[in-house]
Formats: sequence, C-alpha cells, structure tokens
Amino acid sequence: MGSIGNGRSVSVVGIQMPPAGSKNVVEPALPVPRWPRLSMIMVATRAAVLVMALLSVSLMVSSKQQGILTIFGIEIPLYANWSFSYSLQFLVGMSATTAAYSLLHLFLIAHKVVKKVPMVPSRRQTWLLFAGDQVFSLAMMSAGSAAAAVSNLNRTGIRHTALPNFCKPLPRFCDFSAASIACAFLSCAFLATSAVIDVIWLSGPRDE
Repeated sequence: MGSIGNGRSVSVVGIQMPPAGSKNVVEPALPVPRWPRLSMIMVATRAAVLVMALLSVSLMVSSKQQGILTIFGIEIPLYANWSFSYSLQFLVGMSATTAAYSLLHLFLIAHKVVKKVPMVPSRRQTWLLFAGDQVFSLAMMSAGSAAAAVSNLNRTGIRHTALPNFCKPLPRFCDFSAASIACAFLSCAFLATSAVIDVIWLSGPRDE
C-alpha cells in the first residue's frame, strides 16, 4: 500500500508485460456466427439437398415400364423410359450435378472438422457458395418445371385430340416420374434455404 499527501492510501497495481521472445502471446479470436446453431443448420440443409437430388435421380432412372394401350379394341404395346424425353434427361443430369455439388461441399466441411478448423467460411468463400446455390437452385427449378410439363401431358393427354392418357397403362412410370419431380423441387427449396444462410453469413463480421 502507498500513501499520498492528503493521507489517503491507494493500491499500486503493477502490470507485467511478457518478454519480447515469449511465445505466450494471446492470439485474436476467430469471428463466431451470431447464431451458434447456424453451422449445424447449414450442414443439415446441404445434406437434405444431397438426399433429395439422389432420390430424384434414382426414381427417374427407375421409371421404366411396359404396357398395352387399347384404342377402339386395338391393343398397342407401349414402352416408357425416361431417356426418351429430353426434359426428363435434363432433370436427371441436373439432379446428378446438384448432388455432386452438395457432396463436394459436405466433404469440405468434413475436412475442416477433421483438421479442427472452424466451419465458418471466409467472406470470399461465402460469396462463391451464394452464387453456386443461386445457379443450382434456378437450374433445378427449370429442370423440374420442364419435367413436370411432360409428366402432366402424359397423365392428362391433349384435349380435343385422340391422344389418350398414357398413365393408365403405365402407372408405375408416371408415379415414379412424379415422385422424382417432387424431390427435384424439394432440393430446389433447400438450395434456396442455403442461399439465405449464405446471406446471414455475409451480414456478420468476417475475416477476408
């Protein structure tokens, strides 16, 4: 304790600085997201995109069936295959590409976890993810819409013409196609959710 002229005593606080060559230097903390569970939501969303895209591919590839169409007592053999339609081929191709895109991102996340590196991406990486999510979301929307038009035509036929409903003799083909298209739209929705998460990442402080 020390004293001054007016008789009051004060405590003298000493501050000891670390030596110049010491290694015990406090490192700056990495930025943390404003929502602690946002990283887990991001992983779950990417996994959902992967699952939906794989289901879309597997269901569409499995949509093959043979049947018989009867018109005015005449039996006409039918064979339906997804490869006969360019729209369905486009859906399969885009779903497979989207699955590969999501799988690559999940591998990068797993690599960070193994290396014990924070999962928080840099601002530059987040911008790339945001652009990729937007592109694949719009592409899946386009592919799903084109495939839905073909599927609806097969199910309802064309009005005022003799083109019948092909889904009556080919129910398995139409059901599998519809399920594949539904999975494609779900993957599009999850990609849009991932884009929103990217915006949340960008709205917070990040290291370049």
